[in-house]
Amino acid sequence: MPSQQWARNFTITAGDLEYLKGILLEREVPLNSEQLARALIQEHLEQEAKLREERFRNVQFYDPANTYQIGQKVMFPALEYATATIVGVRSGNNPDYGEFNVVTVNFDDGAAHGQPSRDFAADLSVPHKLSDENTNAANPLLIGDGLTADEIMSAAREDIIATLEESLLGDESIILVAGTWFPRDLIVEVNIGYRNLAEAVLDMNEGGAISTQEILNEIGGLGDVPMELQIFSMNYALSQDSRFDEVGPKGEVLWYLARLEPQEVQKTPWPLRYTAIEYDRALLSSEMLALEIEIADEQSPAERETPESVGDETQVTLAYPHRRAGTLPLNSKTRHIFPTARRTPRVSLTLVDGQDGEEYSGWVVRKEKYVYGLDQFYRKHRLPVGAYVLLEKSDDPGKIIVDFEAYRPRTEYIKLVVPHNGQLSFENHRRQIGAAYDDLMILGVDDIPAVDALHESAQTGQPKTLVSILRALIPELGKLSPQGTVHAKTLYNAVNVLRRCPPGAVFATLVANPDFQNVGGHYWKLKDAAS
Repeated sequence: MPSQQWARNFTITAGDLEYLKGILLEREVPLNSEQLARALIQEHLEQEAKLREERFRNVQFYDPANTYQIGQKVMFPALEYATATIVGVRSGNNPDYGEFNVVTVNFDDGAAHGQPSRDFAADLSVPHKLSDENTNAANPLLIGDGLTADEIMSAAREDIIATLEESLLGDESIILVAGTWFPRDLIVEVNIGYRNLAEAVLDMNEGGAISTQEILNEIGGLGDVPMELQIFSMNYALSQDSRFDEVGPKGEVLWYLARLEPQEVQKTPWPLRYTAIEYDRALLSSEMLALEIEIADEQSPAERETPESVGDETQVTLAYPHRRAGTLPLNSKTRHIFPTARRTPRVSLTLVDGQDGEEYSGWVVRKEKYVYGLDQFYRKHRLPVGAYVLLEKSDDPGKIIVDFEAYRPRTEYIKLVVPHNGQLSFENHRRQIGAAYDDLMILGVDDIPAVDALHESAQTGQPKTLVSILRALIPELGKLSPQGTVHAKTLYNAVNVLRRCPPGAVFATLVANPDFQNVGGHYWKLKDAAS
């Protein structure tokens, strides 16, 4: 398509940067990347139109019946509107045409159809088909692809903006703040006094999250300059001050006092902390890889390759670390649901209880791949480990609906984690369950402090290896099954009670170590217990 071809050839020159700086100086307000890209594309289109007008000024369509003089400019519609200059005129010699002349032309672009110079008939008195064709040819001033800036942006917006931003970021005289650009020298000074007032405003609002406009309204503004420039200057000043954290979703700038953010947002909650485990992914079968994708652990290498889900809702199975930490994973199933902003590591949002509409303060911690703020929701509804959590976008991008498939609580047998003599053991116990769950992932915990202590002891001193953890867990979990076997998904969840670990490492360890035997499907047992 012409628009895509136009975009592929899109480059930023030094002249383009000066033009964009001029726009920013002229308008005296910051502009975002899309606004600057549209302005530059429109400028390129207008320059192309001017070049066409200059090229075809005083140019005559070639017609074999016309008379031409040396030095005259001629255009050939039949040769893709190539232009040329008459450099010679001589008499023709063909009895079929009577008296006529031959003109020699040099093409302006150096060649037309591979020939820099060609001869053409002139002063013909007999009819010629080119005479009729040229009469109906398009106006040369309208020649071109006819594209508009909107069409070009629609076809290749991301590529064009990426090219533009790469060039702008390389120019130190222009700075980017909260998605908008402005010349550094024209930023309004925001001194320490203004920043202290901003801190006081956020302090009175329990830390935030407050828009820049609200902060400026509270402190009386920064003078008589346009409000857009005041907002940009304040955003820049706060972004350079470690007391302030920008936490707005994409397209919105909100500020929060870093010292008042939840500790679990500033620092990854201990159940989610993962120390990388090296293993050979070549050991994983296609079935194991499929199970890894199904589990969608945010620390899985496969998460970097798995396409994100689409749509306005999704479902995720609540694994032990996230149930304990009051979080959800930011993975391929959930990333498109939660608001994110590439420019900021933390995003503030509201989590809405789909059962009763109660709202909770939540946080997307993008780099560490989790969403914090669900502990109260889990506790209120007594959701077990392994429950299916439903997520849905709302009309407000800053509000996400969190729900589950509820039913009248009924008594069911589940695996209960029971610490015993400093070890992790499991028992089947009856519990009231009122939410849909994955029966391979469900776990119950009564003595949380004791289980937490086992987790801590597994990390201190000489940390327990994954092999030793699996050796201990498989026979304990196997006691709950008539066959004495344990599903790999169950093992993954149980391992994470003691040590944060993605499923790929668990599966590869099962395959690599001769102590573990696969007995069909994803079920495993200790080899010495196979009898």
